[in-house]
Amino acid sequence: MLDDLLEAWRTNHRITLYLIDHIGDDGMSSTLSKHGGRDVAGQFAHMHNVRVWHLQKRAKDLATPLATFETKTSPGKGELKEALSASSGAVESFLAGVLSGEPKRRGFKKGIFTTLSYLIAHESHHRGSILLTLKTSGHALDRKAAYAIWGWDQM
Repeated sequence: MLDDLLEAWRTNHRITLYLIDHIGDDGMSSTLSKHGGRDVAGQFAHMHNVRVWHLQKRAKDLATPLATFETKTSPGKGELKEALSASSGAVESFLAGVLSGEPKRRGFKKGIFTTLSYLIAHESHHRGSILLTLKTSGHALDRKAAYAIWGWDQM
């Protein structure tokens, strides 16, 4: 069960990294906001920040070495991938710790699968928002990449 749980999280993370790799620099700076909202890079930064914020509440020691991005920051691809990979590893340790009953690890009250589902749902929401932003701003992913993110068995 642990391997399956962690593989679901890892697949989610690989999809995020794949998406970053397939967005051009112009796409990363795209936004649909007319009021100073996040651009695409900022949405990826937010995904990392939310991981860290959950770890601060649920496994403080795993969050301590992780820095968050300032609001309205638009980090580069390399910086995003590095931060997201670090926070993904910490989330993986957190999930394994909760499942094994490790002290000072607490998931949602409804259990570890609800915790994992929330984390993946949050990131999927932002990936969808990113895809809409890219399409609307003229920087849509190519067809192959757009479909690849749904191939969880291949990812």
